[in-house]
Amino acid sequence: MRPAGSRTGARSPLIAPRELGGDAQRRPPARHTAAELTALLGLLNAQHPPVRTVAVGHSRDDASRETARAFVEEWSRVAGRSVLAVVDWPEQAASWLRAARRLTAETPDAWVVAAAPLGWAQLARRLTHSTGWDARRTFGFASLAVPDAVSLSGSRNLDGLRVVDAGGGAWAVRDGLLIPACRGVVP
Repeated sequence: MRPAGSRTGARSPLIAPRELGGDAQRRPPARHTAAELTALLGLLNAQHPPVRTVAVGHSRDDASRETARAFVEEWSRVAGRSVLAVVDWPEQAASWLRAARRLTAETPDAWVVAAAPLGWAQLARRLTHSTGWDARRTFGFASLAVPDAVSLSGSRNLDGLRVVDAGGGAWAVRDGLLIPACRGVVP
């Protein structure tokens, strides 16, 4: 019997060691830039219906923590907006189910993620497999605007995800590929 919201069979959704590449997947993210934060806020502000509530997820490295903190601070400055949850996770875990459930316990208008690619990929696989999470309502910082974050997450698990790069450019995942986005709209 599959868990509620499960989209695959009984096989574990986690990344097998044979799928892992070199050290690039294990490097911690860089600190966010002002352009990156501005672009991500812009993507969220452009959504219709308007995004009012978010759940924020981040890995436990210093850059991801700081990025999540900066986002929460900026998001909360506008009246009528709220952060329903801030959830963190380690880069290595025996099970990603606890973090996945915490991130999706409430039903936000959007999820915002600041994380290292490998940990995010593990969590994204668990979110897809075990919850009602929707990649199309998820926005990420530059650490996720890399092919590894997409490919490790599994074929098409991130379709609809929108991310920004350090320069403020917008990208989207479509058909398992990271492609330039126009004003945050998935082409």
